[in-house]
Parts: sequence; C-alpha cells; structure tokens
Amino acid sequence: MPFINSILHNDLYKFSMSNYYIQNFPEASGTFTFHDRNNTEYDEMFVRILKDELSHLSKLFLQKNEFDWAVKNIPYIPQFYWEWLRSFRYEPNKINMWLDESKHLHIEVTDKMYKVTFYEIPVLSLVSEVYHKYMNHGFQLRGEIEDAVIPRLDEKIKIAADHNLYFADFGMRRAYNDLTEEVVVKYLKDNCPTFVGTSTVSLAMKYGVKPIGTMAHECFMFQAAIHSPKDANYMVMENWVKVYDGNLGTVLTDTYTVDTFLRNFSMKLAKLYDGVRHDSGDPFTFGNKIIWKYKSYGIDPMSKTIVFSDSLDFEKAAEIKEYFAGKIKTTFGIGTNLTNDIDGTERSNIVMKLTECKMNDNATPMECIKLSDDKGKHLGSDVEVATAKYVLGIKD
Repeated sequence: MPFINSILHNDLYKFSMSNYYIQNFPEASGTFTFHDRNNTEYDEMFVRILKDELSHLSKLFLQKNEFDWAVKNIPYIPQFYWEWLRSFRYEPNKINMWLDESKHLHIEVTDKMYKVTFYEIPVLSLVSEVYHKYMNHGFQLRGEIEDAVIPRLDEKIKIAADHNLYFADFGMRRAYNDLTEEVVVKYLKDNCPTFVGTSTVSLAMKYGVKPIGTMAHECFMFQAAIHSPKDANYMVMENWVKVYDGNLGTVLTDTYTVDTFLRNFSMKLAKLYDGVRHDSGDPFTFGNKIIWKYKSYGIDPMSKTIVFSDSLDFEKAAEIKEYFAGKIKTTFGIGTNLTNDIDGTERSNIVMKLTECKMNDNATPMECIKLSDDKGKHLGSDVEVATAKYVLGIKD
C-alpha cells in the first residue's frame, strides 16, 4: 500500500498558499529544490523505491468526504478553491531526481506556483519514510512504533501540563514515517489537554483536531524575487489580508531577518495580525524585539501571540514559555521532536525550498533567496545573497 493515501496529507499552509497564489499570481511558476543538510549518502535502490512511491501520488484526488470536511472545517479558504482542488492531480513526471557522484540526492519540481507548492511536504515525507524503512531498517508496525514513541510522549505531556504549554504538531515533513505521526497525533489528542492541533490536514480530519498553519517562507521569497526584498514582507502581509480578511493572522517574520521584517511591520499591520511566528535566531532576543515593536505602537503585547517553531523540544519550549509569561502570549509548533524522536535514529535535516520563480511563461526566471536569522543558513547564490544583504543593510 502506498505511504500517502490522501491528497489532504499535506500541511495546511500549502492549501492556504495555493489559494493565495491563485488569487494573486495565477500565471506565476516556480521551482522547488531538495537539500539534505546531513549530506546523507543514498543509493540507486533508494531512488527507485522513492520514484515508485512518488508515482502513486498521481492517483490521489479530493474525495467527496474530504471536500465536505474541508468546506466545513477550513471555511476561510473559499469553497471555489476546494472545487478547483477536485480537479488537481500530482504529476510525478515533473519531479526530476538523481544522485550525484558523491551519492547525494537531488530533487527538483517545476510548475505553476499554485500547484508546485503541493510537492514540498510529500516529497520530504517520502524521503524520510523510504530512508527509515529501506536503508535504516526501522520500525514499521504500529505496536513497535507505539512502544518506541509513547513513553517519551508521556514525558513531554507532563512538561506541557506543568507549564500550561499549548502546542501543535508540525512534524509531517521530517517524520520517522507517516504512521509515527499518526500515533503521535492520536495519543496527544486523547491524553494531552494542551495539544491544540496538527499542521497535517488529513490527520486533523481523521482525529477531529484543528488544522494549524498560515504561510511559509516561499511567499516572501517569491515576492522578493519578482519585486524587492525591501518591501516583500509588507506586500505579502497586505496581499494576505486582502485574501483572508483577518483569518490566518499569524505572520512569518524571518525570511529576510526579523529586523527587516520589523521595518515593514506598520501599525496597521501590527494591529490587523493576531501575532507572529518565530522560526530562526535566538527566541528570547526575537521576542523582546516583537514586544518592543508592539509597545512602540501602544499595542498591549498580551493581546498578541508569538508562535515559536524553530527546532524545539519541550524543555526549550517550557523555558521560552516561562520567560515570556505575563509579557506576551505564546504557543508552540513542534515537529521533529514529536515525530522523529526514536532511540538510535539520526534526525532528518532535509528541506525543500523555492529556488526560482517567474511571473508568467514569458518572464525571465528570477532566483529566490532567504536570509535566515541563524548565521550560516542563508539560502541562495553568493551573488544574490550578498546583493540582498547590501540592499537591506545586513552585516554579519
């Protein structure tokens, strides 16, 4: 049986961003590129098995019960979008994959932005799943996964209870395998009162929990490539409000460093958005900058929320929660520590990012870059990164 069996087996923000592209940039296209930060060595057997799994994606389509559930439970994405999604099919022949001479894996996918965005999370999920099953000879049966995962989950649930720590599962992309994330979501739903939901839409539907997510770096990277990194944050935030009218009100901050973001975070936008998401850099420095910005506008920070989602475990989340208690509301998106925390297993460190885009078929392709608040994690060619840093006045 294929590992992925539902077209809703994807992060919520992939659907919200797809709708965003349709309404703002219907002719735009882009390329997503895979990168393994661990420099794992793969083999040709792995590639053949992965290609076979990816081929099954073409058989997925939005089922009637999924359509009905999405229209009811994700109402901020309009019904016409879900009607369009009924016609969407993955096209595995657009996935270009190969091993280089060092046996490092390369994957690229190119299509219209409103379609190509769907490939990132399933590709990452399947790379991890195939690796752990066929190369790492890992756990596959529900019972053995539960034995490996649940005792650690109980420890995490206790930390969450002790600190009144509200959190969501953000773990599909680097999960040990899909069954592991399912075990985690079901157990948390049944046993953890501060578990607020999951970014994986199919699991939200299956277990009756809230689907969580808004936007990703790709929105800002696309906007910066076709316009300028100086105003990318502002333009995305304005366009997002036009599409979602106040829904999905958590804005991502770190595509071009938080300092650049804060220069674009006008009083109007600070009041309109419910809060911000932190995904790189020191969380305490970040939070203090956000609090200062709200106070400079006369906004009570306790009326806003920071979602922390950068490589968290529960001990770190609890430390952040206690530090900001009484200063600003906090919640947490926890991924790998929930869905790939198994003894003897090296945690995945794989990403798939938007690397090129263009406004329409006749336009010149533009490189997409990212300037992380983590030093050394900038994404893009040296020339484009240096140019963006110069334009934005970033020195590091």
